[in-house]
Amino acid sequence: MKFGAPGTPLGRFLHWLFEVSLILKALFETAETLSGLALLGMPKNALFDAAHWITARELREDPNDRIANALLSAAHHFSIQTQDFYGFYFTSHGLLKLVVVILLIRGLIWAYPLAIVMMSGFVAYQMYLYSLNHGAGMLALTALDLLVIALTIREWSVRHNFAWRKPREGRS
Repeated sequence: MKFGAPGTPLGRFLHWLFEVSLILKALFETAETLSGLALLGMPKNALFDAAHWITARELREDPNDRIANALLSAAHHFSIQTQDFYGFYFTSHGLLKLVVVILLIRGLIWAYPLAIVMMSGFVAYQMYLYSLNHGAGMLALTALDLLVIALTIREWSVRHNFAWRKPREGRS
């Protein structure tokens, strides 16, 4: 019997983990899509106004507060072009991944290689972004994507009798 075969406890756990990871990805991608739509729909200075409102009281008490000043500075440097870019990026990225997750949940055989290729492309892009910004959130997102890729490969091979190579004769 193969390691992690479908009928084994490990096989059942890996299948359960695949399904849970798809649900988590669907929730995350829905939130990402809605965030992108919110960025595209909000007035162009709304983020700066919100940051100013959030930090005003703290800066009155302590004008040198590092966190409040960092938030205000980040909001000040968040240009209209940046807002439009992130709005488009979050919306398109979220929608693409959400569609693929829905296709995987439906079990369509052609969705598995599509998901693997598409998520691998996103992982490569996310690692490029990480090399520029070193954000821990980007690493966490990439780790989740890598887990989903590995589980998708396993699920594809188990569910659709796909094998990377033919088994040797005399072995099962």
